[in-house]
Amino acid sequence: MGISFSGRGVLLDIEGTTSSIAFVYDVMFPFVRRELASYLRDHWGSAALSEACEQIAQDAGHASSSDWCGTQSAAKQQTIIETEVLRLMDSDAKTTGLKQLQGLIWEAGFACGELKAHVYDDVPPAVQAWRSAGLDVRIYSSGSVQAQRLFFGHTIYGDMLPLFQGHYDTTTGPKKQSGSYLAIANEMRLRPKDILFLSDVTAELDAARQAGLQTALCRRPGNPVAPANHGHAEIARFDEVACTLSHPQ
Repeated sequence: MGISFSGRGVLLDIEGTTSSIAFVYDVMFPFVRRELASYLRDHWGSAALSEACEQIAQDAGHASSSDWCGTQSAAKQQTIIETEVLRLMDSDAKTTGLKQLQGLIWEAGFACGELKAHVYDDVPPAVQAWRSAGLDVRIYSSGSVQAQRLFFGHTIYGDMLPLFQGHYDTTTGPKKQSGSYLAIANEMRLRPKDILFLSDVTAELDAARQAGLQTALCRRPGNPVAPANHGHAEIARFDEVACTLSHPQ
């Protein structure tokens, strides 16, 4: 395995690409489940939590959280939100409001030092090398931009945020739709073909390739088995990507 890439930007997924899927599902998600009720109770009425709850209500098909919860007591409203969040997590939903609320709870965990994000050991040096070569390196994940910043700001290798020039989430568009990648390329001010997208999900890679991006499938330990004949290059580590900066046109 291993690929050569000549371009100007690299777009990275998180779960199964820069970081272990097991960390997200075995550490971060259980932390949300454990802290959800107390977080809702302790932060009820705060601007950030109210915004997340409003989005959760809209994601559920309601005009607003007040339309959804009515005039019920704060405790009852918290129970309604808690039940919906757990339902969404049980179905592994990628809705915007859920990701916002998860990000708020993770923020508390990172702030107190209980959470430190897992990152594969090949990621920091590879990203640093790409940046030193002049490449624009950014993140695109279903997790909210807020959660991404928390994640990379508190990794086992320290603060990695300075390595990335941008972050994108589902507010840009679904990861399995080509239009999302076109929007990101436009934001990066690069031609799609000058961007390499790395992910462990072939449907995401298919959408990116349809948009004109170069692609490679990450085969990390514990990642799901990819479909046969998926048609994408494969890597096991970031140091298998030989990047050179192409000339702008």
